[in-house]
Amino acid sequence: MNVRQRWLMTTALLVCGSVVAAEYPAKPVRLIVPLASGGTGDTLGRLAADKIREAFGQQVVVENRAGANGIVGVELVAKAPPDGLTLLSASTGNVAINAALYGAKLPFNVERDLQPIVQTATGTSVVIVHPSLPVKTIPELLALAKKKPGALNYASSGTGSAVHLGTVLFELMGGVKLTHVPYKGSTPGRIAVVAGETEIMFDGLLPARPLIESGKLKALAVTSAKRSSVMPQLPTIAETLPGYEADTWYALFAPGGTPREVVNALHGVMAKALQTKEVRDRLLSQGAEPSGRGPDELRAFVKSEMTKWGKVIQAAGVKPE
Repeated sequence: MNVRQRWLMTTALLVCGSVVAAEYPAKPVRLIVPLASGGTGDTLGRLAADKIREAFGQQVVVENRAGANGIVGVELVAKAPPDGLTLLSASTGNVAINAALYGAKLPFNVERDLQPIVQTATGTSVVIVHPSLPVKTIPELLALAKKKPGALNYASSGTGSAVHLGTVLFELMGGVKLTHVPYKGSTPGRIAVVAGETEIMFDGLLPARPLIESGKLKALAVTSAKRSSVMPQLPTIAETLPGYEADTWYALFAPGGTPREVVNALHGVMAKALQTKEVRDRLLSQGAEPSGRGPDELRAFVKSEMTKWGKVIQAAGVKPE
């Protein structure tokens, strides 16, 4: 191929890409949230829908498709036509952890069937304990757990959930053994800790905060690599166990094979929105920090998260329910 032919081909591709981006979206967009309504993930999905609607002037319909750890909703997007008219707003557990936990048993392949667009935010968790537990810090919790192996119970939102595996990572890095008590969601688990049925939970910072401030729960630390701007007085687990990090992240995806021009257009809209004070304040009110990772960086990050949680699952022998 000579120089002129290459120039003609490049020009044709650029024109084609511009046409695709200019015409998108020609129809209403479905945005699937594989989580129950009302939580942080649902809020972030609806925020993304608002910004896409504002930018393109096209209707964006949000559908909550919770079930089977989010597999139902993710599968719907993974098998949708790659035209950018069906999008996914998902979390760590829906994508990276499920891929590591279920492997080939999933009805889709995360790396092949999902096209990353943008990481919208990260949400930290907080280590909460019942007020009667005689500890105030992570070092004290580790010391008590080592003194009484298996005697301390921790609640989770279900086996294989991000809450569960974040605690498993803590056990592995801290060299302790706790007893897992899975519940059907974070709310029942949180209620169990307040009631004293279990002593510990790695819970979302936002829903736990009122209970912490009222004295019904004690907070020991956050699970993020850095202290949270929501409750900066709390140390990180990493200050005791260097390298520990178990944030829940949220991201926007399209079906695999979606034209890059459409992906770039969506990323541009969301990256710009995430820099505005309005959106940043809205995220912070949900206990989440704005992100903005683009398609390529997000793809590499998701792969690294699949590897990270795969190692935790294998080391702890966690099996899907």
